Amino acid sequence: QVQLVESGGGLVQAGGSLRLSCAASGRTISSLSMGWFRQAPGKEREFAAAISWTGAYTYYADAVKGRFTISRDSAKNTVYLQMNSLKPEDTAVYYCAADSTRRDSRQSNEYNYWGQGTQVTVSS
Repeated sequence: QVQLVESGGGLVQAGGSLRLSCAASGRTISSLSMGWFRQAPGKEREFAAAISWTGAYTYYADAVKGRFTISRDSAKNTVYLQMNSLKPEDTAVYYCAADSTRRDSRQSNEYNYWGQGTQVTVSS
């Protein structure tokens, strides 16, 4: 069983930055594909970023490419999402997810563990 706890959300002005953290327990993140997804009010959950279980590859949605960076610290068993140049359309609940079958996917239905989410609000 994997437990994921997100933190770091909050209110920020457009153009600002936030760093989200996802602390994992139960398994080491080096054995998991890890992803960040987001869900805005009235919209479906969408992929934002992922990091392969090897840590060698990262993947981004077109909407965040060049502004967001996913990384991990294996010693802390934590995955991060650095978000720069934030826009009002980035406002959403951000979820950390883990896939124990290591598919390195952009599809939410291929992740079998989820955190509770953290709210990110970007004001214009």
